Amino acid sequence: MSYFANAVNTTFNGSQFLTNAHLGNTLVAHQIYFSIMARQKGIIKLKGKIGDLSFYKTKDGYLAREKGGIDKERMKNDPAFQRTRENGAEFGRAGKAGRLLRTSVRPLLLKAADGRVASRMTREMVKVVKSDTSNDRGQRTASEGAVELLKGFEFNQNGKLNATMYAPFTAAIDRASGEATVEIPDFIPQNTFAAPGGASHMRLVAAASKVDFEEETFNLDTDESNEIAIGPQSEAAITLTATVPSTGDQPIFLLFGVEFLQEVNGTMYPLKNGAYNALALVEIDNTIPGPL
Repeated sequence: MSYFANAVNTTFNGSQFLTNAHLGNTLVAHQIYFSIMARQKGIIKLKGKIGDLSFYKTKDGYLAREKGGIDKERMKNDPAFQRTRENGAEFGRAGKAGRLLRTSVRPLLLKAADGRVASRMTREMVKVVKSDTSNDRGQRTASEGAVELLKGFEFNQNGKLNATMYAPFTAAIDRASGEATVEIPDFIPQNTFAAPGGASHMRLVAAASKVDFEEETFNLDTDESNEIAIGPQSEAAITLTATVPSTGDQPIFLLFGVEFLQEVNGTMYPLKNGAYNALALVEIDNTIPGPL
């Protein structure tokens, strides 16, 4: 058993943590779950099960997890876990809202999103849910929260917009007309954009998504520029406009991004499957603003 103790590096004592939970610890269920995981160290990495330990590989490396947890019925009914149930319900709503927002702009995410965009957005959406001042704890929703908190969210950590474009632009949403616009003043591409190696051209993209979190529906419209050579030439100002229905009080999200391309024999190809494409939430119009 000493070998496995050396092979696994753990910063938590799982049994002690669960004892605290039985005494009324109100951490949410997913916190309990992650607390009994450990990272494997050493030359030999294990996969599979040994007794109550499960060894497996993830994006974060080789991990080990101890079997256990709180009884399901007790979690559902024990008054000591009331806070846990409330947190779990709101975490679930945040995840659902984040998934709907991502789905609404999926055509753009196919070209510009990192592997952790779902978890990162859920984390931010939890803040939105918690900003709801209309409902009691455990009943708060994203639809009545401050979705403006999502402004500035980067969908691709490997190609952030604020580290890709070095020029001012203006983003605005006109709810009366349903028009969402991004205006880029005249620019010199090679001085304005930090293009990755191999990119010969780029395309600017904008999208407006009007999302109904309660009905789980959305309206999406996109606009994009022509292919722009990444060179020393001067480019005229560009205005991108996306239009969504003007009726209804659902929030409108405006996204802006850059797609890098490589020209080969007159044909444009996405560069490295979009790994360095930038896309961010640059403006949000919410008729039910929450506290910021």
